[in-house]
Formats: sequence, structure tokens, C-alpha cells
Amino acid sequence: MHWSLVAFVSAASTEIIGCFAFWAWRRMGRSIWWLVPGMISLALFAYFLTLVDAEHAGRSYATYGGVYIVAALFWLWLAEGVRPDHWDVIGACFCLVGAAIILWGPRHPLVSN
Repeated sequence: MHWSLVAFVSAASTEIIGCFAFWAWRRMGRSIWWLVPGMISLALFAYFLTLVDAEHAGRSYATYGGVYIVAALFWLWLAEGVRPDHWDVIGACFCLVGAAIILWGPRHPLVSN
């Protein structure tokens, strides 16, 4: 398995968990103590993005966006009990194709310096 994929999936998981901790505190009335594991999870999210095999941070973040969309749809399904519809799946596929192009496409600058 490509290590960047592991890093992206780990980043997506920890970001969603961390954001949900804030959601649970603010929107669901959970204890403020939910923020402690939430902040730890968000710190891990940032760390995992540094493990991606990309030369530039911006390219890593842009690629991550596609992976995050798919992870959010899995969260929707598994944690919230709402099954993604065919438009969700089609959109997520487009995002993953775009993410793969950004991460692995040949590098030729659009504008020369």
C-alpha cells in the first residue's frame, strides 16, 4: 500500500474525529471535556499530513481534500446512519481522480519564471 494513502486516510480519520468532538460539544451539548481528545486528534491530523510523499505542502493539502470528501461520506454513512446517494458517490469519484492527478501528475509549470 502506498504510504501517502495511509497518511491521507489517517489524516482524514483524525480530522473528522477531532471536528466531531467540537460538534458534539457545541451542537449536541456534550461536556467541554470532549474538546481535549478533539484537539489531540486535530494535532494528529496535521502531523499525518506531513507524512505524505509530496514535495510541497500545498499540493499535499489539495490532494487531501479529495480524500477527505470520501472519508466524510463514510462518516455520514457509518456514524450518522445516512447512506450516500449516487450523486455523492459520483462526486467523490471525481474528487479522487482530481486528487490523483494533483499528487501524481507530471510536473510542468504553466508559467515559466
